[in-house]
Amino acid sequence: MKNRLYLYFILILLLAFVAGNLAYPKYIKGVFGNFPDIPFKLGLDLQGGTHLIYKADLSNVEKENYSTAMEGLRDIIERRINMFGVAEPIVQTQQAQGQHRLVVELAGVTDPGQAIEMIGQTPFLEFRTQKPEQETQDILAKREEIQGKSQEEIEQIENWELAFEDPYFKPTELTGKYLEKAELAFDPNTSDPIILLQFDKEGSAIFERITQENTGKILAIYIDGLRISTPVVQEKIAGGQARITGDFNVEEAKDLARNLNAGALPVPIELISQQSVGPTLGAVSLAESLKAGIVGFFLVILFLIIFYRFPGFLASLSLAVYIAVILSLFKLIPVTLTLAGIGGFILSIGMAVDANILIFSRFREELKQEKSFSVALTEGFRRSWPSIRDGNITTLIVALILFGLGTSFIKGFAFTLSIGILISMFSAIFITRNLMNLCVGTKLETIKWLWK
Repeated sequence: MKNRLYLYFILILLLAFVAGNLAYPKYIKGVFGNFPDIPFKLGLDLQGGTHLIYKADLSNVEKENYSTAMEGLRDIIERRINMFGVAEPIVQTQQAQGQHRLVVELAGVTDPGQAIEMIGQTPFLEFRTQKPEQETQDILAKREEIQGKSQEEIEQIENWELAFEDPYFKPTELTGKYLEKAELAFDPNTSDPIILLQFDKEGSAIFERITQENTGKILAIYIDGLRISTPVVQEKIAGGQARITGDFNVEEAKDLARNLNAGALPVPIELISQQSVGPTLGAVSLAESLKAGIVGFFLVILFLIIFYRFPGFLASLSLAVYIAVILSLFKLIPVTLTLAGIGGFILSIGMAVDANILIFSRFREELKQEKSFSVALTEGFRRSWPSIRDGNITTLIVALILFGLGTSFIKGFAFTLSIGILISMFSAIFITRNLMNLCVGTKLETIKWLWK
């Protein structure tokens, strides 16, 4: 029994060592070695950035296709922002006051003008044909020629612009404006998912000519300059109907059809609200949040030690490990921290303390019944577990509902709270319990005022 306790104690020390180094590397670097200094991902309200709200014009879209059009538009704009280089963008669809809106949060963006200009374009769908082999080789050779050179040196090279062209495909006049619809279907022979395309009259003529000229070659499909599919033309296709086959499942085929429609539908978006949070204000919010968390943490420790004495001290050690583990997970997942998310984290600390208080109160009641220390400890944990389990599970259910139905800030609160609840149960039941079990059979057990 004691050997197992010592093994658990070593595991707790190891967990505290790793979590502490991940959470606070700049404070204990040099003492424990070179752990990676992973930064926290801060949200808009802490890091500063831009909050944009767009109104989507769905006047040219049938009502039953509103949801599909908005989801496709969201995917395209999220992809466009990622290409722009914004880390962890939040792009959500929203319906308010009879309007369909797109909410975009760009944390860390100091010059939102360029992002606004890029976001405000309608998604662009186009079809490209294969370039001749010699032309592909020329472009690849030119890319090798400019590799490692500065911009000034590149501009001295003859035909240097060639290196920045697509080496494999060239644009055609067939674009999304000729596509009437794209829909998911299934191959009647293999039951594999396929995408059916329907072009309008003008697009049908263009498509027929392109497929006739490129039989046996790839006709690549691009959205916003990003290649999303490369079907091979099997034969000349008349009538404006085509099909895309490939190695994709039903969900991937649905996404492809949705993106094709998003690139084809005229869904303009109009910027109706822009709010900027300066990095100074974000830094102040972060500093105030950290200050509140630190003060609250030490007040909780003080309460535990005053009212529960030595068990409170052990619970404080457990709480310190809990905080280090949580902060490490926030870095490793990673979690985008907002003020609401920090609020969820601080609330989870209260949940962790609550579990310890239930255990200690029950443990004291068992001691008052003149039971031995080890029996009182076992009974205290056993009888307090149902209350801890039910309380945490009900809170977790509420957090999951908030995460599923809430907006971005509510999701952040719910997510950090959910992680905190799960780790707090581990902290109370595993760490605190094993630390107290180590006292069984020691001189500490005989000092009654430490426990009552």
